[in-house]
Amino acid sequence: MSHKTNIFVAIQRLLPKHWLSRQIGRIAQSHCVPLKNLLIKLAIRFFKIDLADAARTELADYRNFNDFFTRELKSSLRPVDDNLNSIISPVDGAITQFGIARGDILLQAKGMTYSMTQLLGGHDLSKKYSDGSYITIYLSPSDYHRVHAPCDGKLLRSKYIPGELFSVNDSTNINMQDLLSRNERLVCEFESSKMGRFCIVFVGAMLVAGIETVWGGEEPAGSGFVRDLNYKRRDLTYSKGDEIGRFKFGSTVILCFQKGVCSWIEDLELSNKIIFGQRIGIGRVSHGR
Repeated sequence: MSHKTNIFVAIQRLLPKHWLSRQIGRIAQSHCVPLKNLLIKLAIRFFKIDLADAARTELADYRNFNDFFTRELKSSLRPVDDNLNSIISPVDGAITQFGIARGDILLQAKGMTYSMTQLLGGHDLSKKYSDGSYITIYLSPSDYHRVHAPCDGKLLRSKYIPGELFSVNDSTNINMQDLLSRNERLVCEFESSKMGRFCIVFVGAMLVAGIETVWGGEEPAGSGFVRDLNYKRRDLTYSKGDEIGRFKFGSTVILCFQKGVCSWIEDLELSNKIIFGQRIGIGRVSHGR
């Protein structure tokens, strides 16, 4: 670990990360027009955001900074792969890891692993995904921040797991053990008639002021207890490409599929930039998993 990275990680350990995220969240929700416009202009400049890609291109179109940060894109920019058995990227982001789990173990970075049981919040859930396929996608602050269904599926369960709010950028990811299973996260389990069960994990991070789903609304940063909700009796079914949630700042999404169900396409590479709607895998038709 470099000297600069040591300092960066040490500072994060000392910072009141949940408190900071709550304060940032309040500012980002402000409807004060001068403040809102200033924050948007600074974000556009600092993160090199092209508003021409957005469905709304004027500052006046946004109620507050969060409305801007979770902006929708022009639909023509993200066509969804139409292969019936394809698995698409649920987000715009960069691939930080992908492959097949070794039993319960996932790769976080070179020489660094973490437990699927810890990530998903218990063996009752993780045992279904032992030796399964997974992919980790990092969303930078400049990326589109809505999350979509990677394939057709019915929501079975969501589990909010409180935790830390460390940054999930490259410096921290390659230097902090168990980072992705240490941060707070929302685990959403779905069932597909073709591809069995799969999980979409929203991983929180420093300054992420909330994770929001279309069925449950917002999970504010720093909520202090586990919430495990069963949705099997509700018909919450989503087609490939449907929006299912959003982040209020940059973070990470992890997809987990059951053993033998998913094959990642051959040209995936670490650090590759991928976009929502792009084919990243092919599912092998599965029944009764």
